[in-house]
Amino acid sequence: MSEKNDADGEGGNVRQTGTPPIIVNGQYTKDFSFEAPLSPGIFEQIQKEAPDVSVNIEVKARPFRENVVEVVLIINAECKSAGKVAFILELAYGGVFTISAPEEHRQALLLIECPRLLFPFARNVVADVTRDGGFPPLMLGMVDFVAMYQNQAKEMIDGGAGEESKEGKEGEEGKEGEEGEKEDEK
Repeated sequence: MSEKNDADGEGGNVRQTGTPPIIVNGQYTKDFSFEAPLSPGIFEQIQKEAPDVSVNIEVKARPFRENVVEVVLIINAECKSAGKVAFILELAYGGVFTISAPEEHRQALLLIECPRLLFPFARNVVADVTRDGGFPPLMLGMVDFVAMYQNQAKEMIDGGAGEESKEGKEGEEGKEGEEGEKEDEK
């Protein structure tokens, strides 16, 4: 399916295809871990004192095939009460996407739009598992993937490309062929 548009106002035609810039080919739980090392005793403790929950979200993307990429949302959550670990959750939720966009838009699509499509499903997994683990469901708030992307771009400009490491900072490239970004949430 294609449309003809008058691009230059002088009768020149430019073809635009009806192909969406992102196609979700599939999504899946790539890796998952949930531990409640002090259960059942910790349940009594969290009734007495409100737990402290920290959440870290990271996005990684890597090429899979031509115009096809794997994007993985990595969610790490730790819940503590009175300094004791109530639960630890680690989720890598992935998706395979076909990207049909100009090169200058690819990185934004990979690190903003693809994670935005995956996030509601990953959030559901986190809520269900924490509830099934005996805790109140951990309901993750909305994540600003645009801000994460902008922080990554700013760090690359401020820090220079030569000072990147494989892990740790927001917006760094991980392993060869991967792009990534992180956000901490408390």
